[in-house]
Formats: sequence, structure tokens, C-alpha cells
Amino acid sequence: MSARQRGTLFVFIAAVLYSIGGLCIKFIPWSGLAINGGRTAIAAVVVGSYLIITRHRPRMNRWILLGAMCVFFAHTLFAIANKMTTATNAIVLQFTAPIFVILFSIFCFHKKPGRLDLIACVAVLGGILFFFVDKISAGEMLGNWIALLSGVAYAGVFLLRAMPNSDAISSVFWGDVISAAVGLPFLLRETEFTSTAVTSLVILGVFQVAIAYILMTEGLKTTPPVTASLVSGIEPVLSPVLVSLFYGEDITLMALIGAVIVVVSVVVYNVLLARQSAVSTETK
Repeated sequence: MSARQRGTLFVFIAAVLYSIGGLCIKFIPWSGLAINGGRTAIAAVVVGSYLIITRHRPRMNRWILLGAMCVFFAHTLFAIANKMTTATNAIVLQFTAPIFVILFSIFCFHKKPGRLDLIACVAVLGGILFFFVDKISAGEMLGNWIALLSGVAYAGVFLLRAMPNSDAISSVFWGDVISAAVGLPFLLRETEFTSTAVTSLVILGVFQVAIAYILMTEGLKTTPPVTASLVSGIEPVLSPVLVSLFYGEDITLMALIGAVIVVVSVVVYNVLLARQSAVSTETK
């Protein structure tokens, strides 16, 4: 297997592992903060072990710390949102992160947007509207907003990876440590420690958070952007399917329409952007 094929396989496995998050969270009868505290404590041990094995000493500077805070908010808000709204809404609204990367680049870094950027923003924001005009309860509406904020935090993770002296794996490790420190006190208040809940928590910590991120980090080193974008698109598609099959959660028509618009828009945008970059590089 070539390095490129191995990288693509790593990205695919990571996307599949990410997609089990919604299902596992639904099976745990605890608060979102308690779940996130437990899973990130386990993830911190796994990621920390990986750093020791690879002799990668965790670094710390302002960009790594900001990245860690973005990881903390992305993980925490996603776990909370999954308890308040459907798994479909939570994962698809977090999947809007690339659009917030565009918006941050425009308003914070004064980057002039291209036509493709603007079209993608309009399309995704249009898809988001379907989640908020749906006839849902006030609690679900709040869950949608929290899921959208997790997408904002996730966008920060991507942006800060490109900053000078940043270190993605260190940001993830410290983000897990911060998440565990905040969430573990809430976990200690829980009383219903069933075998299903504990098993789901271990799966989340070891596979959905730690191993998935390690595989994604390694896979992106040798996987072309177009391929990575297409393969990663399996996550927001597979996650609600798993929850529907094994948990029985229904997907409303409005949410389904919004999900299709958001996922297709983000994937197509990433593919076209990568192709534009390749053409630009070849013509230089």
C-alpha cells in the first residue's frame, strides 16, 4: 500500500470513528458535560501515550493554547448539543465549520473572499435555515444553536493550525486535558453507571476522540485535499443513519433537506477549492 493509499484509508477510518459519536452519546444517560469530561479524560491518556511513543513532547504557546480552547469548546458544545437536539442536527451544524473559517478569514484577517467562498456561504447558511424553521421544541432549538457554536469553535481549530509555531496534536492533547478538568466534576455527580453507559464512554474516549484524531492527523499528511474532503463527508451522513438504525431517532423532512444542502455544499466547496489551488500551483 502506497503512502497516499494509506493516508486515504486513515482519513476514511477516522471519519467513520467520528460518526459514532452521536450514537454513543445517546446511549449514555448523563449530562453533556459529564460525558465530555469522561471521554476526554480517556482520550488524554491515549493521546498522551501516543506522544510518548512518538517522542513528541507536548508544546505550549499562545497559538497552541488558543487551539486547545477551541478543541475544548468544540468537544463540549457538541456533547451538550447531542443531548438537546437530534444527532442529525448536531453533526450537520458542526459540519458548517469550513464556512466559519471563511467568515473568520474575512472579518478577522481581512482576507478578500472569492466568488466560490461567497456562493458556499450563501448555500450553507440557506441550508442552516431549514434547521431553525422546523417545528421543534424550545430545547431542541437551543440545542441547534449550541451545535452551530460547536461548528464555530471547530473552525477555530482549523484556523489556528495554520498559525506560526502551532502544533495540532499538542492543541488536541491540552484541549482534552482542559475538557477533562472541567467535565469530571459533573461526571462524579452521576449515579447511573450501567455497563452500556461505561462501554459507550470508553468507545468515545479511545476511538471517537483519540484514535480518530490521530488517524486524521496522520492521514492528512499524504491525502490530497479533494480526496480528504470527499472521504470526510461520510461523517455527517453516517452519523444520523447509525442513530436512526440503533437508537430509533427520526429525521424530520426539514432537517433532512437542510442536511443535504449543508453537506453537499461543504463537500463541493472543498473539492472545487482544492482543484482551484492545484490549477493555480501548476500555472505558476
